[in-house]
Amino acid sequence: MNDDATTKEGWRLLRATLKQQKRGLTAGIAVGLLWTVGKIAVPQLTRFAIDRGIERGGSLLSWTLLILAAAVIAGFFSGFRRFFAFRESRLTETILREKLFAHLQGLHVGFHDRTQTGQLMSRASSDLQQIQGFVVMIPITISNVGMIIGAVIILIATDPMLAIFALAPLPFVNIAFRRFSDRIHETVLKVQQEQAQLANVVEETVSGVRVIKGFGAELVQARKLEKEADDIQAVSLQASRIRSRFLPAIDLLPTLGLIAVLGVGGHRVMNGDMSVGELVAFNAYLTLLVWPLRNIGMTVAMGQRAASALLRVHEILSEESIITDPKSPVVLPKSALAQPVGAVSFKDVSFSYEVGHTDVRVLGGLTLDIAPGESLAIVGATGSGKSTITRLLLRFYDPQSGLITLDGVDLRALRLRDLRSSIGVVFEDTLLFHDTVSANIAFAKPDVDFSVVRNAAKLASAHEFIRQLPDGYDTLIGERGYSLSGGQRQRIAIARAIVADPRVLVLDDATSAVDPTKEHEIRDALATVMRGRTTLVIAHRPATIELADRVALLDDGKIVATGTHVEMLATNERYQEVLASWSVAKEES
Repeated sequence: MNDDATTKEGWRLLRATLKQQKRGLTAGIAVGLLWTVGKIAVPQLTRFAIDRGIERGGSLLSWTLLILAAAVIAGFFSGFRRFFAFRESRLTETILREKLFAHLQGLHVGFHDRTQTGQLMSRASSDLQQIQGFVVMIPITISNVGMIIGAVIILIATDPMLAIFALAPLPFVNIAFRRFSDRIHETVLKVQQEQAQLANVVEETVSGVRVIKGFGAELVQARKLEKEADDIQAVSLQASRIRSRFLPAIDLLPTLGLIAVLGVGGHRVMNGDMSVGELVAFNAYLTLLVWPLRNIGMTVAMGQRAASALLRVHEILSEESIITDPKSPVVLPKSALAQPVGAVSFKDVSFSYEVGHTDVRVLGGLTLDIAPGESLAIVGATGSGKSTITRLLLRFYDPQSGLITLDGVDLRALRLRDLRSSIGVVFEDTLLFHDTVSANIAFAKPDVDFSVVRNAAKLASAHEFIRQLPDGYDTLIGERGYSLSGGQRQRIAIARAIVADPRVLVLDDATSAVDPTKEHEIRDALATVMRGRTTLVIAHRPATIELADRVALLDDGKIVATGTHVEMLATNERYQEVLASWSVAKEES
């Protein structure tokens, strides 16, 4: 899709959003038009006050009160005009932000793997603010256009010849608008792209501050930020140069009409062909036109920024997730005494990651069966695909070939929510949210009773250290949980998986961050949680592997051997090598 087509889709997105706000926008436009009536009435009433109240000795007080009434009406509706404009623009921003957020959450993990977080943050913040800034101008600009039309009609009706002199510059204003719009569009798009790059550097620096400080690499990041800031300055100055060439001309042209009116109109008054009141009104209307014309220039500029922002937002919203719910989903069988649940099966599964334009094979022809209630440990060298099995089970990705089932149902036949609520995962890289300990544990079920949270913490051997925190379970955890030790974070993550009460539990190297001297506490808790529940254990510590009923050795993308830990250790040389390599790596680290 070319840029013009993409831009049209962006405007179509905005029109569809504004349709939902038709009533509010209509009210804003109506109020704006009433404001226009008040503004346009003031010069005409001033004309009558001069010609009839002063020149002919009429009631000056009456005309003064009428002018005051028109000014009050204009002022009253001016406030309401801005209220409706800002209310509807913020509503547009909210609708688009919620739509973008929901869409981002629904996109497959592969999209997030290849997309910079800063780029997404920029679209969800600064781009939407640009759109909001344009929408706020819609009711205001329409009322200003109404004022221009009304003023032009009155000018022509008052003195057609003088109106020609006054309005002669307006076609040139239109030409200037068009050239300005064409020139500014590409530059504004570059500014927003550079802002997104800057946001990405800031996001990476903040989220990776411990790594940066650990390597003493503050200057490296500072140079990256300086480069992006300089790029923004350069393209912003380019945009400013374009504005400085066109906007003064747009301001100047209506003033030329005002000069013509003073010259030609002044002679007509002296010759008796025009009254003083008419000349004053004529000048007042031309003065009224200056701000609406300038406002239209601002709206054009903001429209170009909005067009660029809409294009970038549409890029995300037009992205289709390759992992979706089926049209006719199947429901998982319910647990019963005669029908235990939690059976997992991989049949001839092959999977490759796309790295650049190259497919890197990780699994090839993998076949694996886990019985309901059975615990299985998957052991393999680094990069052998252990964590990939977890990702495929959660449908973060779909295999290129083969079949994965849960309780005999193809994963692709299940709703994603049903599938993922049936599988509890404790990842190696534990992420806790900036919330209370209790809320983090109850993350999957926010409305669960506190007793369930406490029991889960006890099972995960987290209850005692939580009690010692300043506010116990109500203690606010810092961002990503870094205020806690690695072992404490992992135990809270285990408790979180327990509260979810899944039919399949996945422990993706769940004890890796736990001090070996404390591992027995976690191991005892895991043994309790795993009992009677299908569990997939990805581990390298022998003590954790021993918790599983069975061990599967993953090598070259396939399961090459299975058995108990003791049997494998005694009979399988490759298994011994993998465990030995992990031990050496641990000692070196």
